[in-house]
Amino acid sequence: MPPSGRPDVDAAMRGGDWSQAMDGEGIPGDSTLEQALYWRQVYTEILTMEEKVLDRIRQLMNMQSDEVRREVELTNVPVVVAQAERFRQRLGYWDARVVQLDGHHPDGHHPDGVKP
Repeated sequence: MPPSGRPDVDAAMRGGDWSQAMDGEGIPGDSTLEQALYWRQVYTEILTMEEKVLDRIRQLMNMQSDEVRREVELTNVPVVVAQAERFRQRLGYWDARVVQLDGHHPDGHHPDGVKP
């Protein structure tokens, strides 16, 4: 995606592009277990933060007029939701890579369903 010259537009486009990796991230399929664990943690943290941001926006919306709520629902909320979905998707890539390399799901289960 070439930059538009508008940081707000560029951020919205980047936030909604699931294929967009973070700077320095690399390709999950080429990563070591250590790298996969690192990026899984990064995406877990950022997804947690985005979900808190969305929760807070919705809390604040409840105290606003109908007009304000409608505008925020049309502008702010879709951007944050798209960003959270991007991070959730990227986290899924790294979860799968950890399972592939380590043979364990994040919840402690083996891929075949047997507990360690």
